[in-house]
Amino acid sequence: MRKRIIAALLLIVTLMMAGCDTSIIAPVRDEESGLLGDALINEDVETTDVAIAEPETTDDTGVVVTTGEDGETVLKDEDGTPIVRSYLTGKLIKLNEQWTRPLAVMMNNIKEGCPQSGIESAAIVYEFPVEGRITRLMGIFENYNKIPDKIGSIRSSRDYFVYTALEYDAIYAHFGQATVYVGELLNSPSVDNISGAVSGIDNPATSTFYRSSDRKAPHNVYVSKEGLLSDVEKFGYRTTLRLDYQQKFTFPAKQGDRVTYADKPDALVLYPGGKRSGLANGFSNVSARFEYNPEDGKYYRFEYGGKHIDKETGNQLAYDNVIFQYCHGEVRDSHDYLAFGLHGDNGYKVQVFTNGKMVEGTWSRGTDTGYMPALYVDKDGKPITINEGKTWICMIWDEYSDDVVIE
Repeated sequence: MRKRIIAALLLIVTLMMAGCDTSIIAPVRDEESGLLGDALINEDVETTDVAIAEPETTDDTGVVVTTGEDGETVLKDEDGTPIVRSYLTGKLIKLNEQWTRPLAVMMNNIKEGCPQSGIESAAIVYEFPVEGRITRLMGIFENYNKIPDKIGSIRSSRDYFVYTALEYDAIYAHFGQATVYVGELLNSPSVDNISGAVSGIDNPATSTFYRSSDRKAPHNVYVSKEGLLSDVEKFGYRTTLRLDYQQKFTFPAKQGDRVTYADKPDALVLYPGGKRSGLANGFSNVSARFEYNPEDGKYYRFEYGGKHIDKETGNQLAYDNVIFQYCHGEVRDSHDYLAFGLHGDNGYKVQVFTNGKMVEGTWSRGTDTGYMPALYVDKDGKPITINEGKTWICMIWDEYSDDVVIE
């Protein structure tokens, strides 16, 4: 087996030196095969070839390289399972994991509920303003049946989070909701909902959620992995992505490449709500910021005056990409419940931060209640390529866009 692994690695290096594309593309998914279509890649963007001493796999068994009938390079693990690129991170994963549904989880971001548990494992994190002018988070975990044992603390739903979760065809977990604005949507067939037993929910989950003793309610609700799997099975939810699933992100053409954007402006410190607290944009009152580390090419997250960490690991949260997606917002009522426009082709701004650079463009989405994702394009209308890895998306209230500071 050791000889097979060494031979496979040598072959990969040889293919890369020869200029061959070693990225692996999944077959088109159809009713018979159950497979999905190609991962989005961009062959035109400027990249730097990264030496891959040991290709990434989902385990430590190595990679076997074979050639398909059409002459394409095919990567497999030692069990013969094809290895493909993740739709959410661009990283190499097993084929069956590529089309397993993700899980979207509502997570507390009020100071009393921090730090969060399990958030480091989320492939994507969304941050939206909520009432009280702080922010709330939603983690997108790539594989619903491979989530951490403990996720939380869990908070309630808002409709704009649900619309966003639908972009990923995700199973959606929360505890509570603003029923007057989101109750009908949560109880509809459009959402595979995992909810606590609260007023306004027709079919609550019975096993997913539990309360811990280390915090006071309502900041002590957590998701149990075992319980969630039980409830997904009980409800009979679909466990694979829709046949018409559309990938959101575009990655470099070759797995292992890194997009550089050398001609774009530097973006080393990001303040989605500005540097001052007390502003009404939501991000200001949690003192949110990201700092770029050129040594590992990641943006490190800070809030509430310190490092933003995962409670279970103690690690500071770090992301390969940060995105500021600007959208129109409104105040709905005297309780300061908010609404955000998450669909249309209104030319709203997007700023993509990767490799210490900023790429500006616009975003569009056909519908917020459907499954089409919001797509990002540059000023020439071409898809914006992001680097492989995890992504944090700040949904910026456009009416407060002047508060944003980028250094």
